Formats: sequence, C-alpha cells, structure tokens
Amino acid sequence: MTSPIYAIGDIHGQLEMLETALHRIEVDGGPNARIVFLGDYTDRGPNSRGVIELLQQGQAEGRNWTALLGNHDRMFSMYLEDYPRTDSQLLVGFHWLHPRIGGVQTLESYGVEVAESDRTYEVHARAKAAVPQSHLDFLASLPSHHQEGKLLFVHAGIRPDIALEKQSENDKIWIRREFLDHSALHPWLVVHGHTHVPQPEHRGNRVNLDSGAGFGRPLTAAVFENGEAWVLGERGRVALLPE
Repeated sequence: MTSPIYAIGDIHGQLEMLETALHRIEVDGGPNARIVFLGDYTDRGPNSRGVIELLQQGQAEGRNWTALLGNHDRMFSMYLEDYPRTDSQLLVGFHWLHPRIGGVQTLESYGVEVAESDRTYEVHARAKAAVPQSHLDFLASLPSHHQEGKLLFVHAGIRPDIALEKQSENDKIWIRREFLDHSALHPWLVVHGHTHVPQPEHRGNRVNLDSGAGFGRPLTAAVFENGEAWVLGERGRVALLPE
C-alpha cells in the first residue's frame, strides 16, 4: 500500500478555483496531503499574484507541497529580469504581453496597467516596482520535475527514450508533439499539464490534468494511489481510467 499523492493542473491565475481544489484534496486526504502543482500559476486568469501568495503561504506553513515550473512561470521571470527577455520557445511574433499569452492579466493582478501606447521599458519599470522580490525568488526556486516511485510529475512532458537526468528544461516545460504522440510506455506514468484538453485524460503512459482553467474551464485535481488514478469532483473521487 502506498499513501496517496495529489496533483493539480495548470492554474493560470484562477485563485478561487485553486481554493476549491485544495478544499477537495483536504476532504479526501486531510490537511497534510502531499500535493504536486504542475506549473503555470500565472497568466490569463485574474489573480496570478494571489495564486503565488497562496503557494508561498502553504510552503511557509510546512505543508507537503511541491510546486513545479511551468513555461508561463518562466516567461514571467524572464520579463522581470533587469533587461526583459522573450522565451526562445515562443512562436515568432509572440511575447509575454501578447494577448494569446496572458502576461497583461498577470501584471494587472499586481496593479500594473498596460496600454498599447506604452513602451516596453515603461511597462517593465512599473512591473519591476510592483512585483515583490519574494515572488521572483519563489519562481526561481521551482524544480522542473518531481519523481515519486513510478510517477513522474512534470509540466509539459518529457522527450521519449531520453534518461531523466538528460532531459532539458525546455522539453520539460514546453514539449508537445513528440511527447503527446508517443504511445509506448515510459519508465514512469507521466503526470503533466501544459496542453489543455476538454477534460482530464489517461493515455496509459501519461495523464494530462490541464483542463483549461486559463480559459475559464474547470481546474482539475487528481489523486494517485496504488497504481490507480481518480479526479476529485464535488462528490469525491471519480475513477480516471486509461483510454
């Protein structure tokens, strides 16, 4: 028998949804439940600041929480460097403040407004003044994966047939096609987010928990125990079976 471990998919600034997910986990597993957060705490949703502060508070209280790095979290960090950077994994023409990415909503949660007439250096200066250093330190501390027995938790996925210690951070927080199209088993069941789907899915070799909270759809919390998986709904566990 193994003790349960919980995972929460991409949050994207949805503080109220996160609070609901944490409540469901506590009902199922108690206040000391082990939880892995799969990254993307920021962008798109209305309260990225509140999400980061809640995660910081939980860790400060000694809760058994592991928060992983997501690509949106890294983009946020890059923008807040002394000279703002754009992640090289983005499509040409995209940047953190592009409407498709959601950085504007993140800055709004810190009280920073962004207008089309603004220059990048102006927005950057306001952001640097508004975002606490402790939030940047938190983002800088996030690991890119967490292994728990036969489970591997990671934001986006892994490159198939590559040893874990040789996986790149870029792949772990950005990969899609090469990982999603791979149907053979990995050394672990890979629990990930990053690529939003209409509902959580179990593909036998991987479990995707990004159910699109960043676009206003539900946030998924799941539990893994003794080789089985469940989604936590309003009435408790619902089996998540391999497709």
